Amino acid sequence: MAGENMKMNTQQTLLATVLAPLALALAPVAGAKVTGIGGNDGSTAPALAPASCTGPSARAFDLTARAGHITLGDGNSLYVWGYSTDAEATPESGVMQYPGPTMIVCEGDTVTVTLHNQLPDNVSIAFPGQAGVTTGAGAPGLLTNEVLKYAVGAVPTPPTPVTYTFVASRPGTFQYQSATQPEVQMEMGLVGALIVRPQGFDNVAYGTYGVAAAARRAYASTASGYDVEYMFFESEMDRAVHEAMSEAVRDPAIARPNFANLKQTLWFLNGRNGPDTMIEVNAAWLPNQPYNALAQMHPGDRLLMRIIGAGRDLHPFHHHGNNAWVIARDGRVLESVPNSAVAYPDYVGISDLVSRNATLPNQAVSNFTIQTNPGSTYDALFTWTGRGLNWDVYANRPGHVPGAGCTAATRLPFEDPASHCQVFPVALPEQQSLTFGGLWSGSQYLGQVDPLPPLQGGLNPQGGFSFMWHSHTERELTNDDIFPGGMMTMLIVQAADSGATIE
Repeated sequence: MAGENMKMNTQQTLLATVLAPLALALAPVAGAKVTGIGGNDGSTAPALAPASCTGPSARAFDLTARAGHITLGDGNSLYVWGYSTDAEATPESGVMQYPGPTMIVCEGDTVTVTLHNQLPDNVSIAFPGQAGVTTGAGAPGLLTNEVLKYAVGAVPTPPTPVTYTFVASRPGTFQYQSATQPEVQMEMGLVGALIVRPQGFDNVAYGTYGVAAAARRAYASTASGYDVEYMFFESEMDRAVHEAMSEAVRDPAIARPNFANLKQTLWFLNGRNGPDTMIEVNAAWLPNQPYNALAQMHPGDRLLMRIIGAGRDLHPFHHHGNNAWVIARDGRVLESVPNSAVAYPDYVGISDLVSRNATLPNQAVSNFTIQTNPGSTYDALFTWTGRGLNWDVYANRPGHVPGAGCTAATRLPFEDPASHCQVFPVALPEQQSLTFGGLWSGSQYLGQVDPLPPLQGGLNPQGGFSFMWHSHTERELTNDDIFPGGMMTMLIVQAADSGATIE
């Protein structure tokens, strides 16, 4: 036991040391919302994602496949391929992103994606889950028409782009990917997310479930309603293969690596290794990896997790703090018949949450680890209220410290009535006996920041409760076998009056 404790303390100290530089980046913390582009008529840069869906529209995207480099969790860079929305950039610019731009459209939209190519191989795009995809002229490929490779010569010849068109006929979480040698090109990075919002979108993932749109609350009165949403795009890479591919592309006389013998050593959430998963969106030093994976919420919120298995391995995504309810898989709601719903169990016992009349699809599955299969997507709802802790998470505040002044009337919104006014069950040891994580606020109470020793903590300026969300396969928490890294991020539950920005 002593050996295990020493190992745990060593790992916690290492984690705090590695995360310490994130303090400035996370203060104040910004929400890691699902960030994407909504498309337009193709004449200008892509627009922001649609804020509402009030009727079918035509949405156009212009993507270019090109090579570039991403920054790894250990500070090194790696040669990859990716999609870019900057059609004017050259092959030498390195302008691309991993994963590809998240395309956000509305149910019923006619979606047109025009693909350009600046890579030395033919490329294409497939849209799993979308029916009736039509393809413009191009080189016939195994699965769809392809854009010819970029001809490098005295006068480079950009190939003619290929256009793909489909109607986004149903809402859900999907991915798009290369359909040309996918075992090679998806590993190299040609993959991204597609989110289709339902018509009448008002923070609802899949539909109204019998509740009139005019009466629908933004956060709860439907089986797939939510307050905030976050994407967790899971993927992996073999560093050695990418390095060998870089050499082979630079010098065609060098044989390309065998992609049938991949040995993954790097794991990603939204295109980043931990701890970079928690750095802010669009960090300047991660120009080709714009998305983070830091989730935030208030007590009582319903957080929608959009999980995408974009690699070739299974990843068990484990979320501390509470079970999540899986409400859909591969864009299909888990229900016995359409619009079948049951009461949302996580609100039971908290009157001001019960009054929201929140529901779930009647075949939703409660789980604490979501087994993400390759090529599949999952939508899940997560809530944290502190219910069942049996101690008051606000007990540092007047009206919450057990005693005569602590009554039912002083309970804060969405606070567990059974835990309100309950004393914290243990006395914390002296600071000299503790090892501090970077996200420890110094207090066991929500929204409270207490003194810490010099150079300790600092990553949690609003005093939120932090829960690690990560792969449950231990090796996937490393960057080339060095812990911590890989598929690791945090959920931070922020007090409603903390001042933290949650988008």
